[in-house]
Amino acid sequence: MDQPRLKAQIMDERAMARALTRIAHEVIERNEGSSDVALVGIVRRGAVIAPLLADEIAKIEGARPPVGRLDVSFYRDDVRRKIAPVEFATEIPFGVDDRNIILVDDVLYTGRTIRAALDALIDLGRPRSVQLAVMVDRGHRELPIRADYVGKNVPSSHEEDVRVQVAPCDERTSVEIWTLPGADERGGEA
Repeated sequence: MDQPRLKAQIMDERAMARALTRIAHEVIERNEGSSDVALVGIVRRGAVIAPLLADEIAKIEGARPPVGRLDVSFYRDDVRRKIAPVEFATEIPFGVDDRNIILVDDVLYTGRTIRAALDALIDLGRPRSVQLAVMVDRGHRELPIRADYVGKNVPSSHEEDVRVQVAPCDERTSVEIWTLPGADERGGEA
């Protein structure tokens, strides 16, 4: 059976750090500071990226916004298709009411994970606003969702897999494009 093949590394650790610094500046500018901002990382890699973004905001503002993690496993519209979804803990150690919540995720693709995250977040309270920060926006939306802050736009085909890897969740920190089995070099079906 064919295995996925690495097509290209499009961001290394330094490029990802620069993107996070830029996003931190954009968050602060849009929200006129960070006093009412809280970050909520979507489990798995969004929950690893969110504290890194909070650290960048702290370097600029002198105060670190609170950070939480959100598990959307049972809010997904495909939960019934999975025999036993993997469940992670939601940990939000602050109230979401009347805050500017920045949802953080690794890759924005169809929009379905973000829709699930919005449902889960609204069950916890009523934020003043919900904004979205992603390391990669690869297009191909199935729902009317867009990111407010993007590390990198990566046009890709459906036959490719865009992988954001972040230590300590992964062995290295990078963004890579992988060609899925069955796809030829032009991005079409073999």
